[in-house]
Amino acid sequence: MTTADHTRSAAPPLPTGDRVPVRALTPARTAATAGRVLRQLAHDPRTIVLLLLVPVLLITLLRYVFDGSPATFDSIGASLLGIFPLITMFLVTSIATLRERTSGTLERLLALPLGKGDLIAGYALAFGAVAVVQSALATAVSIWLLGLDVTGNPWLLLLVALLDALLGTALGLFVSAFAASEFQAVQFMPAVIFPQILLCGLFTPREAMHPVLEAVSHVLPMSYAVDGMDEVLRHTAVTGDFARDIAVVAGSALLVLCLGAITLRRRTA
Repeated sequence: MTTADHTRSAAPPLPTGDRVPVRALTPARTAATAGRVLRQLAHDPRTIVLLLLVPVLLITLLRYVFDGSPATFDSIGASLLGIFPLITMFLVTSIATLRERTSGTLERLLALPLGKGDLIAGYALAFGAVAVVQSALATAVSIWLLGLDVTGNPWLLLLVALLDALLGTALGLFVSAFAASEFQAVQFMPAVIFPQILLCGLFTPREAMHPVLEAVSHVLPMSYAVDGMDEVLRHTAVTGDFARDIAVVAGSALLVLCLGAITLRRRTA
């Protein structure tokens, strides 16, 4: 075997098809990805309005729907304060990620020295920064302008709302791997989000549901998000149940982000 033949045989194979080379997660690449996503969002005012103002408008609408019954608004307003950001972050994240898949941007990025972890973490960091602003705005308006009566610390309410928004971001990143078009990404919402809304205990206590549905509700992260909001609504101090609830929501978001990295592929739709 000649030297040239030996060199060719020793060279690592180029990635093909759906295979993506595994690279270590680096803060610089993650930050660069997050910065690129934020710059794209800054040039899309309609998406910014959807992300920041729609949850505020929905919670405001709910307040005046129950204008004659402030106690009803207090009982369900806190729960919806976490659900609305989750829904909007799910929609925007899934559509934005899928757009990069179908346009070829994702494939070009993965051809660079950029690992799957860097890409997923960058997206999560960028949309997480937006989620902070979104959750803070919705929480501030609910408490100080709409008069939402919360027994516990409002900062804990903000924490749960933020974790819910991050969970919506993680779910959006994950389902985008299974959609071939933006329309299909939206179609995942009835399958992923609506069952959680129905079973989270918002409309009726989970203990009053059919035993099978109650068992299913125990493995859905939105159930713990609603429970966490209720804990802040009723208790002045941090309870053990509240700590469990936020741990489950945060752990679910992290797990879904890891699944999103596993399902990330180079091939565009």
